[in-house]
Amino acid sequence: MNRDQVIGWGLVAGSAIVIAAIFYLLFLTTEAIALFTLKVIAMIAVAGVLGILGWIGYTLATTPPPKPIEEIEKEIEEELKKLEKELEEKKEEKSEGEVHTQQSG
Repeated sequence: MNRDQVIGWGLVAGSAIVIAAIFYLLFLTTEAIALFTLKVIAMIAVAGVLGILGWIGYTLATTPPPKPIEEIEKEIEEELKKLEKELEEKKEEKSEGEVHTQQSG
C-alpha cells in the first residue's frame, strides 16, 4: 500500500470515528452536552467558512493586479524583435563563414 492509500484510509477511519463521537454526543448523552456539541459544530462550520472567505479577501487585497494586455503585447513584440535580430546575425555569421571557406578552398 502506498502513502496516498494509507492517508486515504486514515481519513476514512478518522471520519468514521468523528461521526460516531458526534452521534454519541448528540443522541446518547444529556441535553446540555448535546446542545453544547451543536454549538461547537456550528462554531467550527461558521469559522471555517468565514476563515476561507477571509483568506480569499486577504489574497485579493495583497496580490498585485495583472499587467495590462497592451504592456504584455509590447514585451512580446520586443522579445520577437530581439530573436529576429539574433537570427539574422547568426545567418550573417554563417554566410560569412561559408564565403571564407570557399575563398580558402
